[in-house]
Amino acid sequence: MIQRLTLIGAGLIGGSFALALRAAFPGLQVTLFDHNAEHAAQAVAQGLGQRAATSLADAVLHADLVMLAVPVGALPALFADLAPLLDAHTVLTDVGSTKADVLAAAAAALGAALPRFVPGHPISGAERSGPGAAQAGLYRGRRVVLCPSDVTDPSAIALVQSLWERTGAEVHVLTAAQHDAVFAAVSHLPHLLSFALVDALAARDNGALLFSYAAGGFRDFTRIAASHPAMWRDIALANRDALLAELDAYQAALARLRAQVAEGNAVELEATFQRARAARVRWGQEHS
Repeated sequence: MIQRLTLIGAGLIGGSFALALRAAFPGLQVTLFDHNAEHAAQAVAQGLGQRAATSLADAVLHADLVMLAVPVGALPALFADLAPLLDAHTVLTDVGSTKADVLAAAAAALGAALPRFVPGHPISGAERSGPGAAQAGLYRGRRVVLCPSDVTDPSAIALVQSLWERTGAEVHVLTAAQHDAVFAAVSHLPHLLSFALVDALAARDNGALLFSYAAGGFRDFTRIAASHPAMWRDIALANRDALLAELDAYQAALARLRAQVAEGNAVELEATFQRARAARVRWGQEHS
């Protein structure tokens, strides 16, 4: 399989990948690199890898696979830094939540290494971040999407797919455009809605009172507002066009609901709720 894994970004997503692979391959050598030296040291102490590299060049030397577990906004500069450092056999992958922008940045910077880059996105996470949040079973039973381009080496795709499968994940393949359209609707939009609601309520003069009475429904809807702000800032801007389309569609849906409430249209209001309930129950049954 592989002997040397380099993890750039020692947080929840990459750290969980490293923990799962160390469990699957006891002899695997994992090198960690993070611009936050404390994160890298903590990651080594927690068993995510055997050593923390002192430089990017040191980190990727002789690596079989380099995983970029950093916010998507950091990837263009990182690709440029990595291009002259990678060995000829090294496979590169990422875990970013947007893919068209990542592929474009890779194509602009990676040069000869581009065919060995396999864009990826694990559909799993948690509100907590940092190496302390990493868990070996995070990806068990979860989906991972790979978005190779027309020039991606099939052997690189096969390697990345096999490693994700060893973490317990189920691997799917989409084009970058398909990926970004899907996740604008089911991931990026819900995060913006959650952030917006919490921010709006917190800004009110009686915000503390409102929060004091918030219960299960509020907790469930706003859980993801505890996610990493900088990461979601980058995602929102990177997937701007698809996300704007979803925001417009959602505003139209809210306008219809508002009209139903304003008009006292009980029949249409209940019909909307019934359709939504049936769809949510069906989804829950299919993904339980």
